[in-house]
Amino acid sequence: MKWIALLPIAIFAALGGFFAAANLRDVDTRDTLPSALIDRAAPPMTLTELPGKVPLTNEILTDGEVKLVNFWASWCVPCRVEHPHLADLAETVPVYGINYKDAPADALAFLDELGDFYAAIGVDGDARTGIDWGLYGVPETFVIAGDGTVMLRFAGPVTASVVEDTITPALEAARAR
Repeated sequence: MKWIALLPIAIFAALGGFFAAANLRDVDTRDTLPSALIDRAAPPMTLTELPGKVPLTNEILTDGEVKLVNFWASWCVPCRVEHPHLADLAETVPVYGINYKDAPADALAFLDELGDFYAAIGVDGDARTGIDWGLYGVPETFVIAGDGTVMLRFAGPVTASVVEDTITPALEAARAR
């Protein structure tokens, strides 16, 4: 009968073990945001033009070239942090920008201040494209294969370690398709 007194402690310990095991498994992916778009065609974009910039069109997504699509905004502090890393990437892969819920004058000032490496830019003023792409917020960057297939979605600012550990392997996989 004394063993019954230990039953709640044993159950608690077992549950604690299950929770600990769940948290320890696959630490690299448990903090990533899921995307239903991986290995599927990128959704069509409904974008307007940013004055004076090459417009981003749906045809660009399937032009046969591996590319990055980056959602950004002038009011987004992490977008400023990632900007130099995306500029470095733009030397080896085309980077296309989608300006998200931003005033065109503010977007242009942002690009004038930090530099414009985008091969083309579209404006998602009403967030329709962001919704269709499953955007959680900005910045978010997608690796798109030449046929328009989404290979990777990275939510958050692109840093040097993200380029090395996440973006570059996805670019290589997209090129190998």
